[in-house]
Amino acid sequence: MLNKPSVPGVATERPFLQIEGLAKAYPGTPGPVFDEVNFTINRGEFVCIIGHSGCGKTTILNVLAGLETASAGHVFMDGREVAGPSLERGVVFQGHALMPWLTVGKNIAFAVRSKWPDWTSAQVDAHVQKYVDLVGLSGAIDKKPAALSGGMKQRVGIARAFAIEPKMLLLDEPFGALDALTRGTIQDELLAIVRETHQTVFMITHDVDEAVLLADKILLMSNGPQARVAEVVRNTMPRDRQRATVHHDPQYYPLRNHLVDFLVARSKNLSHGNAPAHPPTVEPGRGALANAPPSVTLKAVA
Repeated sequence: MLNKPSVPGVATERPFLQIEGLAKAYPGTPGPVFDEVNFTINRGEFVCIIGHSGCGKTTILNVLAGLETASAGHVFMDGREVAGPSLERGVVFQGHALMPWLTVGKNIAFAVRSKWPDWTSAQVDAHVQKYVDLVGLSGAIDKKPAALSGGMKQRVGIARAFAIEPKMLLLDEPFGALDALTRGTIQDELLAIVRETHQTVFMITHDVDEAVLLADKILLMSNGPQARVAEVVRNTMPRDRQRATVHHDPQYYPLRNHLVDFLVARSKNLSHGNAPAHPPTVEPGRGALANAPPSVTLKAVA
């Protein structure tokens, strides 16, 4: 039986994205990087995946994007199997991947014309302006990437991905190279855009706080080789959470503690295929864990 939606306000009768038995092995290696990866994403959900280096997170994202082929398993999006790249899936990489000879507006317009080749110049310009405004770059629309800061370049990449109005947005640690203040600002902007567009998002991150702020659901990967999604953690805090106040929610520390505990301790015991093929779903922000003190997290991090 297909899962029912887990996020309030997200209406769907079946998972928008369904991953079944996904595995990836490379020639000359003793075993697969990951195997028996199974999870679902509902339409409109923001899902983060966290795990130590080498567990195959980026490879999974590339398979979802159609940029890489899995050794086994299937990916179904909106009822159809993913088989190659498509403008139905927008990707934002760790690097901005902008064309340096084009301005901000023309970088985005290039993607828009790829999606809607019959549009007039006026239609393209209006569409580009909408998404440039959304990421706060109106004053830089005629600048080339060399004249932009790292944060501004990532904003252009995000605007370009949103501008093609994909069914799903795939983010590969897009803020990892940014300073803390810039990263926080773009996180807030991303949340605002996702709420406005009801975008479905799959994002790789190593930042526990980023996952707690952004994600409706967090997938915890066991260590490789033979890594798996060991646990699905549901974020039960309100969806309108904000970076400046999220830590005041009584569910915040139990959720954060649970993620840190997995990364620091529990993931070590779940390598070499020891994790379950069908991960349990937990809600650490509810029940007895709601009384866990913040000091638990601070000791774990230290």
